[in-house]
Amino acid sequence: MAQPQHTSRISRKWMIRATGSALLLILLFWLLPWDAVIAGFRSTPPAVFVSVFAIFLLAHVGAALKWRLLLGHDMPVVAAIRAHFAGLAANLCLPGAIGGDAVRAGLAQSSLQDGPRVVAVALVDRVIDMLALLTLSVIGIILTRDAGTEFSVILQSLALLALAVAGFLALPHLLPKLWTLIPSLPGRGFADRLSSSFRLLAGRPALLVSVFLASTAVQLVLVSIAWWLAVAAGAGVAFGPWLFAWPLAKLVAVLPVSLNGLGLREATLAGFLLPFGAHAPAVVAAGLMWQAVLFAAGGFGALVLVMTGKGLPFAGKKDVVRGE
Repeated sequence: MAQPQHTSRISRKWMIRATGSALLLILLFWLLPWDAVIAGFRSTPPAVFVSVFAIFLLAHVGAALKWRLLLGHDMPVVAAIRAHFAGLAANLCLPGAIGGDAVRAGLAQSSLQDGPRVVAVALVDRVIDMLALLTLSVIGIILTRDAGTEFSVILQSLALLALAVAGFLALPHLLPKLWTLIPSLPGRGFADRLSSSFRLLAGRPALLVSVFLASTAVQLVLVSIAWWLAVAAGAGVAFGPWLFAWPLAKLVAVLPVSLNGLGLREATLAGFLLPFGAHAPAVVAAGLMWQAVLFAAGGFGALVLVMTGKGLPFAGKKDVVRGE
């Protein structure tokens, strides 16, 4: 009985986000000249799109290896890459990036049999990626030479960075307090092991810095190839403003109002870049081509799973949460 309810809940979330994406795209195509968006598609050489897709896949191999650094060397390299691409495949049918993270964690759990460590690594990896995006955005606004905006963004980014670090350091100590306040709350054993996993990660600052630098490098590659698409589409935007806007648009696209950011990312990106003189229809065209890259990468991930003879580990998500 629980499985049909779970499937129904996923379908409902998928439909809500798909509706959000559809409404956002309708709004974009109502505000922008359709022929100008089509011109952006037509001006992009197929070789550029294929090259962007190939580099995108290589960058995600790097992202998988970065994730493995946090998991530890007892996670096989091939298994880590396969799990990461399984997450990309899951994004085709599960609403939001969190669904992909859950599938990736399910495969990691099947290899490591250590649910608390897998959950802790998943959370830390996601936070580090967001901090890397924020760092790139700060560098981008510095490159624009906009002193007033630069100072404001840097202050806000430093505040968010301090908040994230403080939260990470405080979580292992605050989590067990829940059972002091509510002794009957279930899952105390898992929470204690989760706190221990967080403490182990926090006690390895060199590892965390290395993963942060690796994440920043991977995100920089992704931002750069997205800019390559935008330039080919005729967006007319310099790299500095793009480096500022793209990470912020990517962070906004995580909000649970669209299907994997479709429509929301394009609208946000065009809005951020308008003050810098970007051609909005070409920015939207580049954003939609980027979505095509994401979908193609998900299909590639599904192909990898089929060729290795295994499907998506949806059952593994329950095991991770239970720590089994």
